[in-house]
Amino acid sequence: MSALKDRSLIVLDATAVRRMLTVSTAIAPVREAMIALSSDRVRQLLRSFIALDAGKTFAIMPAALLDAQVFGAKLVSVFGDGQGRKAHEGVVVLFDGIGGAPVCVADAGEVTAIRTAAASAVATDALARPDADRLAVLGIGRQAAAHIEAIAQVRSLTSVAVWGRDAGRTRAFAEDMATRTGLKVEAASDVQAAVADAAIICTVSAAVDPILNGAWVAPGTHVNVVGSSGPMAAEIDGELVQAGRFIVDHREHVLVHGGEFLRAKAQGLVGDEAIAAEIGEVLASHAPGRQGADQITVYKSLGHAAQDLAVTAWLYAQARDA
Repeated sequence: MSALKDRSLIVLDATAVRRMLTVSTAIAPVREAMIALSSDRVRQLLRSFIALDAGKTFAIMPAALLDAQVFGAKLVSVFGDGQGRKAHEGVVVLFDGIGGAPVCVADAGEVTAIRTAAASAVATDALARPDADRLAVLGIGRQAAAHIEAIAQVRSLTSVAVWGRDAGRTRAFAEDMATRTGLKVEAASDVQAAVADAAIICTVSAAVDPILNGAWVAPGTHVNVVGSSGPMAAEIDGELVQAGRFIVDHREHVLVHGGEFLRAKAQGLVGDEAIAAEIGEVLASHAPGRQGADQITVYKSLGHAAQDLAVTAWLYAQARDA
């Protein structure tokens, strides 16, 4: 199955999404979605979680994009394998905001993988130093691969360091990504070595407790914190939350579900005012982003239905016109 149409409902499976959507094409709709989210042009509820079993969660993420006249939700399962890896499976259901009918169902795993990396690329383009050319990626899963390709879209990378808990898999991943991208990609022995010379860091792990310490991050670095999406997990420590200009995808969600921020707050290191801005406010020039070459910037990404729906609306338009 690639693109099926039945009673005006277009169904895009994983193969169809991969064929139609790239990080490059996702960047524009994701960027506009984040501006809309920070400009009261999105109606969105906090995501709901249902715990099914140990390491197994079902999440519901509804939203409406007022300008695009679409609404819908992402329904997704997140199942851990007990070895630090998680699989996201589900669907994004898009409704027509004029007639109210469902018009598209898209594979959520593929949409999420691509739009998440596109969102990090958007944030990196807005917050990283213009001359940032060395990337460190903490994690070696699907998002790690997507993030290497995405960051290369917005900065001219000269080197990429990758770290994963399994040294053998990390070396294999580095070799594969070097072949796929043509970039210099090398496996690092530990996290501190991976980030030592980095100007951009992406944490895309399944870590429950911090793997990146603020003491290891050099002045002027930009950090995308992506892997943790709930209140009980944190990839970076409180020192980095405190030290960086902390910019989020959505303030309301981070105050409830941003594990790194919530731990730093519980430790008395920061208050709610530590959230400097939403990325949509920065993109719309309603709030400053980076304020100096030596400033550390931290972008906390939780991922939002507004992004999923914007990308699915783009996919639907392409499939419909075809």
